[in-house]
Amino acid sequence: MNRNIEDYIRPGARAHLVGVGGVSMAPLAEVLKGKGVDITGSDMRESETVERLRSLGIPVTIGHLPGSVEGAGCVIRTAAVHDDNPEIAAALRAGIPVFERAQAWGAIMGHYKNALCVAGTHGKTTTTSMCTHIFLAAGRDPSVMIGGTLPILGAGHRVGHGDTIIAESCEYCNSFLSFAPTVAVILNVEADHLDFFQDLKDIENSFRKFAELVPAPGGHVVANWDNTNVRETLEGFQKSCFTFSLTDRMAHCWADNLTWDRGLPSFDVIAMGEKYAHVSLRVGGIHNVSNALAAAAAAYVLEVPGEAVEEGLACFTGAGRRFEKKGSCHGADVYDDYAHHPDELRALLTMAKTLGYQRVVCAFQPHTYTRTAAFFDDFVEVLKLADVAVLAEIYAARETDTLGMSSRRLAEQIPGAVCCGSLEEVASQLAALAQPGDLILTVGAGDIYLAGEALVRKG
Repeated sequence: MNRNIEDYIRPGARAHLVGVGGVSMAPLAEVLKGKGVDITGSDMRESETVERLRSLGIPVTIGHLPGSVEGAGCVIRTAAVHDDNPEIAAALRAGIPVFERAQAWGAIMGHYKNALCVAGTHGKTTTTSMCTHIFLAAGRDPSVMIGGTLPILGAGHRVGHGDTIIAESCEYCNSFLSFAPTVAVILNVEADHLDFFQDLKDIENSFRKFAELVPAPGGHVVANWDNTNVRETLEGFQKSCFTFSLTDRMAHCWADNLTWDRGLPSFDVIAMGEKYAHVSLRVGGIHNVSNALAAAAAAYVLEVPGEAVEEGLACFTGAGRRFEKKGSCHGADVYDDYAHHPDELRALLTMAKTLGYQRVVCAFQPHTYTRTAAFFDDFVEVLKLADVAVLAEIYAARETDTLGMSSRRLAEQIPGAVCCGSLEEVASQLAALAQPGDLILTVGAGDIYLAGEALVRKG
């Protein structure tokens, strides 16, 4: 039976969310409750997020128990929860419809005049966060869903009352194809998530389908014209496409008069041939100039004043786990970053080398065996950019090792690299290395940040 999720998330209906403590499940629970849906949830462990949901009157069960779905009109699950989960299995046996998280967000987006969806292999969280700052500065009172914590929100989400929703939109498992963007931002298209996608062409096809979701007339794709794969993805695209570029003056939006002061950029945003805003960023790296252009371009097509772009970006200091300062140890500055793809790592280390430190020490935790295997040579080359590389064991996430892949194999190819068997060992190694003038980075999408926090405690 083909069931429409809209029928199950109406006021008075009951929905049970499996994995409700997740970064995009918790805001979903809050938004649905705000719309009058009776929400219950479950998660594997207690957390601050779970406590917050309970404080809002949402009961959360710890552990996945079949009885938790009894009485639910529908079940909504996070992408990491499969049919063999006890709650999902019980729901399917009972004939309770099971929907994906992305389907619910897509249904919610349909109730907003503007749905600004930010997609791309890299830069999604930062750009979505920049958009959030801009729309808050403009007084547009947006609802927001980000795959990370944004300091200005104190969370990864916001429930607003304006006509705009801003959502980080992930391609993994084609999740973003359930969304309903009126503005679809495409930052870049690169090979990644090769445990799901067949190859780059398969990924390009997915992003093309995402672009085709925008309505015509009235919708817009905002596209990075500096990325060759984005151009290929959008070849022959018939709907409105607003392009941005660092240097190409044939693009609809580009950066002019770019200058750098102690590693931080300032530039003019030129849109449709006229100066739209002058931006001074508090985050470094040419990749963040591009991200800021993307956010400014999205604001432009949604008729946000240039002053709000200036004000919003002037107070943006980064999203959580995106070059986030954690403290210091033995006179060295300690920062954490979520980079887990070679291109992200290259952008991070290249930017770090411009900041005037004597040494850049990078503690890297590879994320998944398949990604490490697919980009093995790229990781080796990019980790050589650091003055010292310290490698933690691979963070398995959803995988088991069937490839014989290990961090030790990476370390063997990187001169002077050290491989550690535990995060405690990583922290101890970094403490032994730390000296005044160093920049120490803990990098990866897993739990490597814990090593940085332990390092800071060592002082």
